[in-house]
Amino acid sequence: MYIKKVLVIASVVGLVVLGGISIYIYNIIFTPNTSFETETKSVYISTGSSLQDVVNQLHPLLNDTDDFITVANKKGYGNNVKAGHFVLKSGMNNNEIINTLRSRNVPVKVSFNNQHRLENLASRVSEQIEADSLELLQAMISTEFLDSLNITPLESLKYYIPNTYEFYWNTSGEAFRDRMVGYFNDFWNNQRNAKASKLNLSPTQVMSLAAIVQKETAKVDERPKVAGVYLNRLKKGMKLQADPTVIFAIQNKNQDFETPIKRVLYKDLELDSPYNTYKYQGVPPGLIAMPDVSSIEAVLNAESHDYLYFAADTENPGYHKFAKTLSQHNRNARAYQNWINKQEIYR
Repeated sequence: MYIKKVLVIASVVGLVVLGGISIYIYNIIFTPNTSFETETKSVYISTGSSLQDVVNQLHPLLNDTDDFITVANKKGYGNNVKAGHFVLKSGMNNNEIINTLRSRNVPVKVSFNNQHRLENLASRVSEQIEADSLELLQAMISTEFLDSLNITPLESLKYYIPNTYEFYWNTSGEAFRDRMVGYFNDFWNNQRNAKASKLNLSPTQVMSLAAIVQKETAKVDERPKVAGVYLNRLKKGMKLQADPTVIFAIQNKNQDFETPIKRVLYKDLELDSPYNTYKYQGVPPGLIAMPDVSSIEAVLNAESHDYLYFAADTENPGYHKFAKTLSQHNRNARAYQNWINKQEIYR
């Protein structure tokens, strides 16, 4: 009888202990373990991170990191940490957090405007994905990459059309570059290629001309008109004589793209550079900047008119006065030169 009582008591104690353990396990797995009050929090886990690296990053966001570590180890997460951008929701339990970190890498928006050079682009993009500017730049100027497409670094600017794109945060430099080439190929569909062909221009030439148009005017509504002037000059065999190309030629020669040049001098027009359109005929061999979509479309859908010249309109800042004859243009140009002299802008 005594032994039977002992066995019953032992069984009851065992059940109580087992129940306690079960409740403890249940609690650490399924009890909410977030400490932030906002609806969501983004977590960026770098490539090669360990479980401890993740814990260090999550520490301010969790009520109990020890419980998180316990569940993470039970689920084998520590041996398979994934890099990427993950979004945690307020009220998540440890099981939900770990499942999110395992398999729900959320793309990020990557935006850039018309950058002057690949160096500028690499710096801008590195602020938005894991790859740093050096990794991005090395991918962009890789000899193997450029040779495979038979292009120069300046020609390669065409592949990076300013816009907003979706990328995984842990995208590598090479993956970013290759995706942008893919976007470029998608952009140049049959319709746009047909329009370029009708202008007797290649897609690269269209974008090179678009870069000039963009530099000439910040007014999107004026760009088709400016593009029309340059296309008229090309048709007549005239030189483009675009000031932005001279400015680029100067900056490229001096390797100084930071110092602004607000005024082109007559002596600058003699600079011997294939980008100096006062000296050399046709579209420059590469892009002087990254044109955005509005500038590219301005060239492909240029305004049809007879204008051959334009000069800054001092009475309507940001816009230009257009002329069909050189004499009329000279009058407009003199008005602008007089205005710029009054502003004491000499460079």
